[in-house]
Parts: sequence; structure tokens; C-alpha cells
Amino acid sequence: MTTEPVRAAPDWLALREPADAAARSTGLVDLLRAHLPTDGLLVHDLGCGTGSMARWLAPRLAGPQRWVLHDRDAELLTHAAAHPPVPQVETRHDDITRLAADDLAGASLVTASALLDMFTGEELDRFVALCAGARCPVLVTLSVVGTVGIDPPDPLDRRLTESFNAHQRRLLGDAPLLGPDAAGTAVDAFRRRGLEVHTRPSPWRLGPDHADLALAWLDGWVGAAREQSPELDRVAADYAARRRAELDRGTATVTVHHVDLLALPT
Repeated sequence: MTTEPVRAAPDWLALREPADAAARSTGLVDLLRAHLPTDGLLVHDLGCGTGSMARWLAPRLAGPQRWVLHDRDAELLTHAAAHPPVPQVETRHDDITRLAADDLAGASLVTASALLDMFTGEELDRFVALCAGARCPVLVTLSVVGTVGIDPPDPLDRRLTESFNAHQRRLLGDAPLLGPDAAGTAVDAFRRRGLEVHTRPSPWRLGPDHADLALAWLDGWVGAAREQSPELDRVAADYAARRRAELDRGTATVTVHHVDLLALPT
């Protein structure tokens, strides 16, 4: 299956932002602080969306900060500029898979969130090379790992997960997306370039307090599985109806597993 680049809708980003904030690893931020300058930070956020990473991270870092927000989506950048997470914010409309070393000149920190799975292998290698060349810490959060837990379990959970993960690995042009393989590939790529890499789990835990997000996630998850495997169409529709009813009643919880990574120059 060939696809076009994925676009994140502002409404979806707003819906997921509280769950993202709760899931990200504060332990990695504690480790990060010791590797940052104390006289001011220049942070480049790659694939910034509406700026949720900066809204979460900036209050956890000391001293004056200037953030440069990069995204290929002009609408998301406009939203980020209208709701700046820190006083000094610059937005740049560009393709983060095509940035050059000069684009990150002087960076104290490079960040990204919920991004790696949308890369091909070649794009991820360029991304890692760019970040490693900046010779500063790199914090990448909320990379999917292909594992989902729904309680209570259903006999179709595994089949839907496998089909969704195959959809995540679909072709972008002539090359497959990395999907759930991206985080492990990134860890290996950073280590090959001599960086010290730390990882922590960062799962979404969606219960009754996140019912709207859980329902939206379920629709997207099942929809992608059905698109990937049309033979699942009828059973997947019944499955989605059962799961939606459980989530509406507050009798089901969803755990979507992610991993955060911190790469440190040595």
C-alpha cells in the first residue's frame, strides 16, 4: 500500500495533548538538565505541530529559552505562533527531513514528539545524522512501539494490532515507513554515531477520564487495520462497535505503548 505523507489535524493534536503530557518521561528530563547550559537555551523542536512539546518541556527547564519550531504544515505553525509556549518563539515552515546542519546552528537541545514512526529508513537516518551533528542533547518522545493493551481483552485484539502495525509500515513512495520499528532503529542509529542513549516507557493510559481520546484513537486504529486488511472489514466493524460501547460505559481501558529516548553527545 502506497500512501501520501500523514497530516495531523489540529483538533486531534489538541485532544491528545493532555495524554501526551501525562505519558512523557519526566525522568529523562531530570537526566537532561545536567547536560544543558545554564545561561540560556536555544531549542529546536522538529515536527512541532501546534507546540505541545514546548508547552510541556519549557516549564521543566531552567533559565531563559528561545524555541525554534519547525513543521511542514503552515496551519499548525500559525496555531503555534498564536499560542506561544514561551516568550521567544520562532516558527519555520520547512521539511524536517531536508534540513541542513546550518539550520540547527547553535542549538542547545533538539526535540521531537510522536514523529519517528512517520519516517522511512532513509529519512530517519538523515534525521539522526542531523541531530547528532548538532552536538547537543536530543530528546524524542512518544514513539509508538506497536503494542496496545485493552482491558478487558478480546479475541480480535491481536489480529487488529498486527494489521494496524502492517499499515504503519506501508509504502511512502517507494520506501516503507518504519512505523513501530522506528524507535529501535533510532536508538541503534544514535549509538552508531557515538551518542549515549537512554530510553524510558511513555504509555498512554486511557480510562474514563480520557474517553473522548480513547474513542477517537479506537476509530483511527480500527480504521487503519481495516484499510490494511479489507478481509477484516465485517468482523472489525463489529469489534469496533463492542469496544465503543465498553468505552462509553467506562468499563474498558486502553494502554497505547510508546517509548521516549534521550541521546547525549559524549
